[in-house]
Amino acid sequence: MSDAAQSSAAPKSSVAPENGAAPGSSAARKAPSIPAGIGPQTAGARLGPQERADSFRRLGAEEFDVVVIGAGVVGAGAALDAVTRGLSVALIEARDIASGTSSRSSKLFHGGLRYLEMFEFGLVREALKERELMLTKICPHLAKPVSFLYPLSQHVIERPYVGAGLIMYDSMGGARSVPRHKHLTRAGALRMVPALAKNSLVGGIRYYDGQVDDARHTLAVARTAAAYGALVRNSTQVIGFLKEADRIAGVKVRDVETGEETSVRAKVVINATGVWTDELQRLSGGRGRFKVRASKGVHLVVARDKIPSESGIILKTEKSVLFVIPWKSSHWIVGTTDTDWNLDLAHPAATKKDIDYILEHVNKVLAVPLTHDDINGVYAGLRPLLAGESEQSSKLSREHAVARVAPGLIAIAGGKYTTYRVMGMDAVDAAAEDLPGRLNPSCTEDIPLIGASGYQALMNQADRLGQQHGVHPYRIRHLLDRYGSRIHELLAPAADDPSLLQPITGADDYLRAEVLYAATHEGALHLEDVLARRTRISIETPHRGTESAQAVADIMGPVLGWSEQESRQEVEGYIARVEAERKSQTEPDDAAADEVRLRAPEIRDLLVSPVA
Repeated sequence: MSDAAQSSAAPKSSVAPENGAAPGSSAARKAPSIPAGIGPQTAGARLGPQERADSFRRLGAEEFDVVVIGAGVVGAGAALDAVTRGLSVALIEARDIASGTSSRSSKLFHGGLRYLEMFEFGLVREALKERELMLTKICPHLAKPVSFLYPLSQHVIERPYVGAGLIMYDSMGGARSVPRHKHLTRAGALRMVPALAKNSLVGGIRYYDGQVDDARHTLAVARTAAAYGALVRNSTQVIGFLKEADRIAGVKVRDVETGEETSVRAKVVINATGVWTDELQRLSGGRGRFKVRASKGVHLVVARDKIPSESGIILKTEKSVLFVIPWKSSHWIVGTTDTDWNLDLAHPAATKKDIDYILEHVNKVLAVPLTHDDINGVYAGLRPLLAGESEQSSKLSREHAVARVAPGLIAIAGGKYTTYRVMGMDAVDAAAEDLPGRLNPSCTEDIPLIGASGYQALMNQADRLGQQHGVHPYRIRHLLDRYGSRIHELLAPAADDPSLLQPITGADDYLRAEVLYAATHEGALHLEDVLARRTRISIETPHRGTESAQAVADIMGPVLGWSEQESRQEVEGYIARVEAERKSQTEPDDAAADEVRLRAPEIRDLLVSPVA
């Protein structure tokens, strides 16, 4: 293997192409201009059954400049970055778009206030810039400002210390489109957050960050890539790599739904599989340049009336921080934990110990403690951390690393959700060495996601849109915050079938039209895809989706060609999955919870084979 192939992992964007000019340099060609009518306003963003059938044929027939493995937010970001530079791109995912880490985060675009204490100023500054882009330009329909109260528990010392950190936070970019932090007396803090026990604070400081529905955002990134010409395909598993001498020349894939296999040729492959990075690296037959360590983060979802407050709350714990995050208008997300996870990567399980830890810490400051009965939903996700710097996962580096691990193969890992766009850009920059000619500079900083264009104007017209479509204006606003300017496309079928404007059984926050749209436009193939990711019914309702499963299957089934037996299997499988999750959350430790959770395999679990 060449010396270039042996190069070690480089933090952030230090891997530069060796042929042609460095991206962004004056010697590189200017970024391609996007003509009017091309991009997110075209039908290319549709990921329906017909597009899926066509895309498998294309995988075997074409050679792509870039194949990206993994449709989490980093993989989707890399695909969007590559295709908007003028490259031909295929984005493939073994399960569903955002089915792993990217649907199970704290759902924040944030600078990482706690990283200031670790002196990671560069990471904070970069993340704050990205947060600002999301709130104002890239996806204002999906990303919203959210306030947090930092309760002060110590007289004299704590206020100037925390205040100094927030002054730095604001000055590094934290107060551009959101208000600057504000100091509050104890009385002022209690007026803002009546849920706090009076003896739990001596004052407070309010500051702002950004919030996003991570699964819908990741889907929007992937669909935007498709709109610009990328092939995007879920339920498509990499089962091997194509090689020419010592060079990776593509991948072998299997359609998880049909079992069909084909070979996909590519000039460069980007491994963006997060916690699966090491497994894919072993499958390629090479030696990795960094290790990825999975850290489990558990979150609880509780009803809004359980914590009377006008603001989110951030609490410092002995290990990290704990957030109480406003979620839509009806819930709070409370979390998170930070523990090593060495078991099943697809379905990390929350334990009773995890849940008790969160309740114990949040109840230290609440006047009325939360109980297990107050919990509507629980979810667990895995952070892909760069290993080797510390035995404490909360202190492992959140900066990302990119490596050219072999000619034709790039790996990217680490990082945080907020900086996905930079990570995708860095991965494509690193791929330049394996691409002919000069690489156009990244332009994703100026590319709004699908649904962003015209969003604010439509929001101002919510009353008129409600009359036009026969939907209450509050529902229109809710839909605009999920689909943006795609709302007309979403609601169009209701002109022929008004029942689509009715709420989903057991989930009043969502319309039946959203289920249909998930199957016709958003690549949903199974009940799990709709109940857990296209909507968040699985974590927002006490029944966790079981009372909605049949109604959702009745809408999806005809679009996807399900037989009566297949529809029944989907419903029964989903209900079994919920029961297994509930049971796992009563187990005392990871091993017991994992064993119980895996007793109820999902449909894809029966089809996806181990990668190594």
